[in-house]
Amino acid sequence: MEHNSANGSRSSWTQEQDKAFESALNKYEKDTPDRWHNIAKEVRGKSVEEVKRHYQDLLDDVNNIELGRVPFPYNWAN
Repeated sequence: MEHNSANGSRSSWTQEQDKAFESALNKYEKDTPDRWHNIAKEVRGKSVEEVKRHYQDLLDDVNNIELGRVPFPYNWAN
C-alpha cells in the first residue's frame, strides 16, 4: 500500500508491515498510553510518524468508501 505523505513523498508498506500494523491497532486501543510508540515498535522499519500517517490514510480510505467516492470493483449482479 502506498500513500502520499504530508510532504508529498511516497511511503511503501509491505504486506507484513500492514499485518503487523493491523494487529498492533487491535492490541493497542485508543486509550492505551503511548499507543503510537507501541504500534511503531511492532511495525518493523516504520516510525511513529509513519504509523500515524498510515492510520490517517486508512481513516481517509474508509471515509471515501462510505461516501461512495470509491467505485466498487466488481459487478456481483451478473
